[in-house]
Amino acid sequence: MAEVEKTRYSDEDLAEFKAIILDKLEKAKADYDLLRSTITHTADNDTEDTSPTFKVLEEGAATLSKEESGRLAQRQLKFIQHLEAALVRIENKTYGICRETGKLIPKERLKIVPHATLCIEVKENERR
Repeated sequence: MAEVEKTRYSDEDLAEFKAIILDKLEKAKADYDLLRSTITHTADNDTEDTSPTFKVLEEGAATLSKEESGRLAQRQLKFIQHLEAALVRIENKTYGICRETGKLIPKERLKIVPHATLCIEVKENERR
């Protein structure tokens, strides 16, 4: 008897992936909030703004730090958007299907990269 290839994940599998994504989403949002507070200094409670010593050097370092935090925050926001899009795919029952081949992305890959939309083969070919 030939084994039928699955075309989508079961509701149980989707529930498992949803739990993984929600956990990652919660952590990602917390990291994003931390980065945003670093940029805007909403969490500051130190003497950074009261000491004039080496002000020029400190301002240069602070600017670089803000720029780096800004890039990290932007990257984190993109990750959050990808996770939210994955939740939509779960609701639509299209989660875990490679957008190029139409085949199921292996569970192992989705557990590591739950927002993946491409299978490994396509992703490797994309890099070449």
